[in-house]
Amino acid sequence: MNRFQDLLESPQNYLVEQAVEGGRIPIGYCCSFVPEAFLMADKLFPLRLHAPGVAGTEIADIYLSNFMCTYTRSLLEFAMDDRFDLIQGWVFVPSCAHMQRLYDNFEYLKKPAFSHVLDVPRKVTEATIAWQAEELKMLADKLSAHFGVDMSDNSLSKAIAEWNRFAEVIRAIGDLRKNPVPIITGTEFHRLIMASLVSPKDLILPKILDFQKEIAQRDNVGKFRARLMVTGSHLHNPEFIRVIESQGGLVVADLFCTGSIPGFPPIEMTANGDPIRTLAEHTFKKTLCPRMMEDFDRRLKTIIDTVRQYRVDGVVIEIIKFCDLWGVDSMPLVSALRKEGIPVLKLEREYALGGEGQLRTRVQAFIESMGK
Repeated sequence: MNRFQDLLESPQNYLVEQAVEGGRIPIGYCCSFVPEAFLMADKLFPLRLHAPGVAGTEIADIYLSNFMCTYTRSLLEFAMDDRFDLIQGWVFVPSCAHMQRLYDNFEYLKKPAFSHVLDVPRKVTEATIAWQAEELKMLADKLSAHFGVDMSDNSLSKAIAEWNRFAEVIRAIGDLRKNPVPIITGTEFHRLIMASLVSPKDLILPKILDFQKEIAQRDNVGKFRARLMVTGSHLHNPEFIRVIESQGGLVVADLFCTGSIPGFPPIEMTANGDPIRTLAEHTFKKTLCPRMMEDFDRRLKTIIDTVRQYRVDGVVIEIIKFCDLWGVDSMPLVSALRKEGIPVLKLEREYALGGEGQLRTRVQAFIESMGK
């Protein structure tokens, strides 16, 4: 797994550097409502913003409240320290108040040559899908005008086809976790997912295919006491999964915006063949975020269905401290899952991994409470 871990050591890894040297344009984003395929058109490639190894947020704390989540503060810290210097464009989504404040301060303090706010509705109706398509069209026009890239329907359709080929490989590897005897750990899988989110898809795909061939030769990944599912806030650090698995809980499924469920379904072209409308519909279908109104039942059903499909023994809900969206959503979610007879552990964490000893103790007690 070193090939993927190496890609996660820096916010701009060597594959990003290679692509930039080849004349390609990295666009940074930090929300799953920004469709990756959209940012794969022509010379563009998407780069999910993360702050690996962040040691503190002393600079960001001057501008952002201590009651803001440490993800937003970590991104601002790295930006102020010029750790994202290769990124040529930024796309933000006002998914929560924390992200809005990040954008406000970023614009005030750094003022990049290209930045855009994608205004995503909070309900899914025919009108809001049309709204989202119009938002993507405006972004396409702005990208085309600023960078001189081809954002035509033909170019976007090619990007969608490329993303679908990539997503098919990810789904095939992820489906291996349904096996009664899995041949891939949750830590390995999350390293693969995160590496793919922070690298050009075409450059990392050969490494993923090599890994797929290697794990096909395995018999198992060793003994585990329980099969777990992790859901909640976006999770960037695979070490969080590693700590859970060190206590005997094999993570066989995940549902968060930097995970695989439901983030990699194929993009199916709409009847009229409009790629922008297709991407607008697809983004709403594959993103299960508490910011969306009247969508709790769909999130709950997806978790319950996943528990059954992956033979999950218990669910771990992880929440970044001060996350308003998941902090509120987790309360009815815990209650609803327990009514279904599904054991639940709720964990609050910071963006950077800390309190490893306490995490180990909580997970060990949770597994023992299930009689495993």
